[in-house]
Amino acid sequence: MSSTPATTPATARPLWQRLLLRRLKFLLGVIVILALALGGSYLFAPQWLLRADIARQAMAAHLESKTVQAGDTRWSYYEGGEGPTLVLLHGYDSSKEVWLEVAKELTPHFHLIIPDLPGWGDSSRNDSASYDIDAQAARLDAFAQALGLRSVTVVGHSMGGAIAGVYAAEHPQVVNRLVLMDSFGLTSKENDFARRSLAGTNPFIYDDRAGFQKAESLAFETVPDLPGRFIDVLIQRNQRDRTFLNKTFNELRQPSQYLAVQQRLDKLTMPVMGLWCRDDKIIDVSALDSLRNGLVNAAAISTTTLSGCNHMPMLEKPEQTVQVLTAFELSH
Repeated sequence: MSSTPATTPATARPLWQRLLLRRLKFLLGVIVILALALGGSYLFAPQWLLRADIARQAMAAHLESKTVQAGDTRWSYYEGGEGPTLVLLHGYDSSKEVWLEVAKELTPHFHLIIPDLPGWGDSSRNDSASYDIDAQAARLDAFAQALGLRSVTVVGHSMGGAIAGVYAAEHPQVVNRLVLMDSFGLTSKENDFARRSLAGTNPFIYDDRAGFQKAESLAFETVPDLPGRFIDVLIQRNQRDRTFLNKTFNELRQPSQYLAVQQRLDKLTMPVMGLWCRDDKIIDVSALDSLRNGLVNAAAISTTTLSGCNHMPMLEKPEQTVQVLTAFELSH
């Protein structure tokens, strides 16, 4: 005759086991809810996840999001860190977030001001106004006055480089040092990008993921591997801003704009650094020669070229970019 072993009822388990099981069930429930929430957000509201990731990066870089009204613009900008002040300006069809990777390494040593340029990112835009280099340099002066900036280093990338160069030429009492990074506004060898742009083709317009990848390949040696739904957010943004993108692009095609810095090089009296990716497909590295030859009154001239990147050194070579900026800042 056989007998079935008696089972221990749940109430007979030790108290610590019952509490542990409850905690594990609770944690499992939280994990399931989070997974469903994240999956749902990725599918139906990827812009929320994208903004959350940007907020995470800003926090890691010890940057605080701020706003200020200056002139005709409600400026959105990051500020953080202690030490000499660096103002970082982004390029065309970009935003302040492009600097987050290098900002993480700079804030322990420098005070950073990183704005969305007027019309871009989260800063305000007036659809009837001009956003060419000269107009943006004037707006930058209003921003600098609103923040009480003095004795700063201005770092400008691409279109932001042209704005930085024009602003420095017109306000040498504010700009102690100038860094032009793969900068627009200088004479350079005409490449395929320049020929297409001058002919009126805007290569930064796209309507699908293939078009996005093509546009990114112009600026990156290796195109970043972004989740598909994040790319969809950027496509929607590009479509939403289409009129502004084309209007600004056409303004920048004028000689007064693509030579904006070249025509003012003799007015730059502060130390100037030119930092370029050797294989830049957008602004040819020959622009460095134009920069060196035109800086007849600069207190000091430094140039650096980086290998293994295209037009975005702050994203493709962040460590080297930080090293170059730090060395330039500390040596002048």
